Amino acid sequence: MDILKSLGHPEELFNLFKFKMGGCRAVMPKLDYESMSESLRTCYLYLNQTSRSFAAVIQALDGELRHAVCIFYLVLRALDTVEDDMSIPLDKKVPMLNDFHTYLYQDEWCFTESQEKDRQVLEDFPTISLEFRNLAQEYRDVISDICHRMGEGMAEFLEKKVGSMKEWDQYCHYVAGLVGIGLSQLFSASQLEDPEVGRDTELANSMGLFLQKTNIIRDYLEDTQEGRAFWPQEAWSQFAGRLEDLAQPEKLESALSCLNLLVTDALRHVPDVIAYLSRLRNQSVFNFCAIPQVMAIATLSKCYNNPMVFQGVVKIRKGQAVTLMMEATNMQAVQTIITQYSQEVGVLLLLSLLRLPRCCTLTHLENNPPCCPCLQILQKVSLTDPSRDKTLHILAVIREKSTLSQSSLPSRTHHLSPMYLSAAMLLAALSWQYLSTTAAQAQGTGDMQGQ
Repeated sequence: MDILKSLGHPEELFNLFKFKMGGCRAVMPKLDYESMSESLRTCYLYLNQTSRSFAAVIQALDGELRHAVCIFYLVLRALDTVEDDMSIPLDKKVPMLNDFHTYLYQDEWCFTESQEKDRQVLEDFPTISLEFRNLAQEYRDVISDICHRMGEGMAEFLEKKVGSMKEWDQYCHYVAGLVGIGLSQLFSASQLEDPEVGRDTELANSMGLFLQKTNIIRDYLEDTQEGRAFWPQEAWSQFAGRLEDLAQPEKLESALSCLNLLVTDALRHVPDVIAYLSRLRNQSVFNFCAIPQVMAIATLSKCYNNPMVFQGVVKIRKGQAVTLMMEATNMQAVQTIITQYSQEVGVLLLLSLLRLPRCCTLTHLENNPPCCPCLQILQKVSLTDPSRDKTLHILAVIREKSTLSQSSLPSRTHHLSPMYLSAAMLLAALSWQYLSTTAAQAQGTGDMQGQ
């Protein structure tokens, strides 16, 4: 199935094959589990069971930093499992979240009443807390502090909704920005990165916010179906009476406007992501940080103006993910990837302004002439997307922040230049409108002459 999804992308087929034949070891070297204690091996087992995105890059980190980040992840996964578990009553959950950091120093503490899929990290928390206490003091201090601050933030938002865009930033700070800050402090504590990486909390916070906002945007349908609401009310209330109303077919235009607004807000963190990554010096730390970020911008590009956000699961292809993982190993490659996907958002913005169907993708337009049926104009050219100016502005900022000029960036695909493609699409749309009008007038004249 993965191969079938990548049939139109030969570079993905090549990378899938290369990855399966051992290319993954370039970014994910094999760990020596035999030299680990039983409890530490169990922690890595839990890491692989609970993380779809981070397990591989965590295990590729150098030296003792690998174990510190593994334990950091599992501690926060346990905390997040408590927050997500809707079966725990608030009067029990709030104190647990506030006190969770203290459980790290309690040998026997565990929680066996969770109904969540990742409940093993709570049921066997003594194994995780044991390995936490085996870490060096500088690592323990960071993990305990972040766990404390995150637990208090989660407890705060259990008892209130995410209302304003400012509160959306605050919530994302608690659940992801603090992770970015903690990781940065661990990088510096390991001496693999300069102290400045750990001190600049603003850039580290943006790294977390970009990932978290992408996940929140992508997971709209799953969250609303399970009674969770993370889209800020200030955004969705402009387009619907209730957040879940955006999934109704008749609300599609409003839903896409709300979606595009949130995507645009997430994109404003990309310049900080570029600045943060450009500071990193250790290769394993760079890979660890860069790979999730390029996955996120690819996901965000796929979500933009996409009705599937309100109908199902939006995911990038596995071949696409493998290609990104294998390519995002240096700053120039990351800049190239960010530039490509931010330009794709720009093309999708043009599609929405022209009221053209999303099937007019870069690949589709390359394989089909501009006069293909999907280029039929559904309505006259419209500039109704309320976020279009902000979207175009942040895309320009991202382009400016990326220091490489477009002409010097190596091409990652065989797609047409987005600039020429946009012009061709606009010309094709206007030409179709003109020809349709002319044909209608000619038909009308013929009918009059026949009478």
